[in-house]
Amino acid sequence: MNTITLDQEEQDLLEAFEAGEFQSIMTPERKQFIETAAKQSCQQNKRVNIKVSESDLTAIQKAALQQGIPYQTFITSILHKYASGTLYEVSQSK
Repeated sequence: MNTITLDQEEQDLLEAFEAGEFQSIMTPERKQFIETAAKQSCQQNKRVNIKVSESDLTAIQKAALQQGIPYQTFITSILHKYASGTLYEVSQSK
């Protein structure tokens, strides 16, 4: 069995936890949100077929190659970022 060495802060937290000094602040609404998010992340992927212009596909494949990932994975990443609100437009200065 491996022994874990705790620093003083970690030891204080462990002792407080074991003494029952921590109480959950999880609201029923937050718990439901987390459960729903977990279920959605475990859902099976769905296939989508789209038509893309050849020039757009070439640009996507080039960008994916630069990142070292398959272009399908790159497209999925872009769609996920857009759907989750983390995709931001960056203007290019020429």
